[in-house]
Amino acid sequence: MKHFLTATLLLFVIHSISAQETVRVVQFDIKEEIAPSATRIVSKGLKTAEEMHADYIVIHMNTFGGLLTDADSIRTAILRTEIPVYVFIDKNAASAGALISIACDRIYMAPGSSMGSATVVDGSGNVLPDKYQSYMRSIMRATAESHGQDTTIANGDTVLKYRRDPLIAEGMVDPRTVIPGLVDSSKVVAFTPEEAMKYGYCEGKVNSVKELLEQAGIKKYTLTKVEKSGMDKVIGFLSDPVLSGILIMFIFWGIFFELRSPGIGFPLAIAILSALLYFAPLYLEGLAANWEILLFIVGLILIGLEIFVIPGFGVAGISGIVLTIVSLVLSLIRNVDFDFSYTESGEMIRALTIVLMALVGFILGAAIMGKGLMNTPLFRRLVLDTTLENAKANMPAMVETPSETGIAHTDLRPIGKIRLGDEIVEAKTMGEFIGEGESVRVIGRELTYFIVERSKEIQA
Repeated sequence: MKHFLTATLLLFVIHSISAQETVRVVQFDIKEEIAPSATRIVSKGLKTAEEMHADYIVIHMNTFGGLLTDADSIRTAILRTEIPVYVFIDKNAASAGALISIACDRIYMAPGSSMGSATVVDGSGNVLPDKYQSYMRSIMRATAESHGQDTTIANGDTVLKYRRDPLIAEGMVDPRTVIPGLVDSSKVVAFTPEEAMKYGYCEGKVNSVKELLEQAGIKKYTLTKVEKSGMDKVIGFLSDPVLSGILIMFIFWGIFFELRSPGIGFPLAIAILSALLYFAPLYLEGLAANWEILLFIVGLILIGLEIFVIPGFGVAGISGIVLTIVSLVLSLIRNVDFDFSYTESGEMIRALTIVLMALVGFILGAAIMGKGLMNTPLFRRLVLDTTLENAKANMPAMVETPSETGIAHTDLRPIGKIRLGDEIVEAKTMGEFIGEGESVRVIGRELTYFIVERSKEIQA
């Protein structure tokens, strides 16, 4: 009897200690459009939870949906983790948000919140063809089925019933799905908290993550909140459509002013920096592919060849401009090579709008700022002093007499600068290369350029 009491007391003490054990909880938020940035925070949160051997993961959600590709990636990651994942729907879990929520082990909803309406639509809200809906229906069903079945006894028979009815998950996508007592064949399912609890899609109503943990029976815990990194915030900032348009304008402005004053200088540096800031976040977001960036570089090379190597303006220049603009547009949309099957129409329209508005801004800005900017003291210090306008305004009187000789101030490939007396002016050859420092002779004039050839005179 004494040994029995001792053993009972020991078990009670062990139970009390275990009951007071502090559990580890990791929390992260999805309060944005489901996009690559959301995928990154989920990946970071799950990795953190696994590394610290967390007991639970809590997702604080408020989203109207987003990209199906990213939603499926997040769903798969949640289903694969062995750590229980709870989601707190704080107002909205629509479309892709509903798919992610159903993947979680437990769902809690705030009063007045909603979950469902997962029909696949484009950026303008138009319902996409059935091949998209069919795929969404299948992954919604499969996600609901992944939580298994409960065994119940009905009329003496053992009945297996899914914890979350797959038909209801399908009804969130397809308005043709009939769910007796819930919806007819003309509406998609969108749950209120009460409805979700009634049909097994919600464990309870709560007002906060703290209430969620209390209702889940988690009394003593340490909460680690995973936040977006500084790099994630920078990527999000640089990916803003307005800023993307501004960066495109700076790319073209830099190239424009650099061509007006040949030689590697400040405008070219601005163009390169703007291009890096434009393409880097899009590349990290999975939008800009390597070949799209290569198209942009090839376009710039063709433009450079047209200006500096091939006299006139023809195939190379036009091709370069087209490739440059096409690369800027393609880098803003989600496509696989030239397969646009999964590209939303609204996404294409948005990309074209951003690039076209940026081009309009570039043209207006170049027209307005061109003259005044080139004459400011600061700009004169940052780039070569003479521009085409300066050269035209300061041409020596002997221009019309094609006998003046001078020295190549820069390489002529075939365009560059020459020194005539005390003046530095724009010039070009008939196609030959003349190196810096070589003697040249003016043989004519074309628009704002002096036409020159290599002089046979030997400079002292």
